[in-house]
Amino acid sequence: MTDGAVDRAVRVLIAADKFKGSLTAVQVAERVTAGLRSAAPGVSVETLPVADGGDGTVAAAVAAGFERREVRVTGPLGEARSAAYALRDGTAVVEMAEASGLQHLPDGVFAPLTATTYGSGELLRAALDAGARSIVFGVGGSATTDGGAGMLAALGARFLDGEGRPVAPGGGGLRDLVTADLTGVDPRMAETDIVLASDVDNPLTGAKGAAAVYGPQKGATPEDVATLDAALSHYARVLETAVGPRAGALAQSPGAGAAGGIGYGALVGLGARFRSGIEVMLDVLGFAAALARADLVITGEGSLDEQTLHGKAPAGVAAAARAEGVEVIAVCGRLSLPAGVLGGAGIRRAYALTDLEPDPARCMAEAGPLLERLAADIARDFLL
Repeated sequence: MTDGAVDRAVRVLIAADKFKGSLTAVQVAERVTAGLRSAAPGVSVETLPVADGGDGTVAAAVAAGFERREVRVTGPLGEARSAAYALRDGTAVVEMAEASGLQHLPDGVFAPLTATTYGSGELLRAALDAGARSIVFGVGGSATTDGGAGMLAALGARFLDGEGRPVAPGGGGLRDLVTADLTGVDPRMAETDIVLASDVDNPLTGAKGAAAVYGPQKGATPEDVATLDAALSHYARVLETAVGPRAGALAQSPGAGAAGGIGYGALVGLGARFRSGIEVMLDVLGFAAALARADLVITGEGSLDEQTLHGKAPAGVAAAARAEGVEVIAVCGRLSLPAGVLGGAGIRRAYALTDLEPDPARCMAEAGPLLERLAADIARDFLL
């Protein structure tokens, strides 16, 4: 075998998520491809950037051939901003973080009690206006904890205080909620198949709920967390009065606590059904067909850790590949899972950027070139 020659017609599928703060999923695929071909020029590579429903989901859909559509919506602080969704053949991929994500807050500014999901509702309505009759609603990375009340209000619901006025935006405003009326929600929603796609299976309230688990990363103090949890509990009781007992039951169902409780709003007010985000996205992106063409899969994300095992993209990719008997290698920024755990998840071996550059700041700044070096190592270890 000549130097750099691929031992046989190996077909590699790159199906990795973003390296948050460093590289998008598309950029990860580009860098891994370049690294593989630097060591094994003849290798056949197919790329399918993936996402688990959180930020980056629309970009993954666009990379897979969906059309990117951009609209003006209301941001989490009430400001006007641009947000995108993806559309193909009547199916829309809508990412709530595009409208209501934490990345839209100015550095150091948080609004745990007042951030709204109103723009997410506007984004869903735009998808309906464009002809979508099936919507994958990816939720994650939110700046909000309003139970999806803002989203529902944008779609025609009314949330009123004791004097018949709309309650203030955000989870804090739900403390004053007296009456909820969902009869005005856009009737097209009832005719649309809406899948709530998330890697989070938390309930709406309680110790594992939206406020307690995710509120602190959105700037909520312990007092704010208590306020928000009480407000969301009150919100669920008012909705139970408005739409019946199912609203109370859904508050404790998996996914209700996703993205500050927008999962709950989607389940109760839009008739959404909850599915694992990565499983949904693999279906939408056509992963099964790409996998059938592959001899080796390379997946990954910024940090391979305990959370990876609970519905994150690499775990979903590895599970699907293992079911078809295809070997999986992972790349990541940092690795905190032992080899035995990786093997149990269906990942034969993982390569981390920190193996090449232990300094975290430099590792993130130089993620692209470092990832190419790792990919070249993978080619030498598995392809040559």
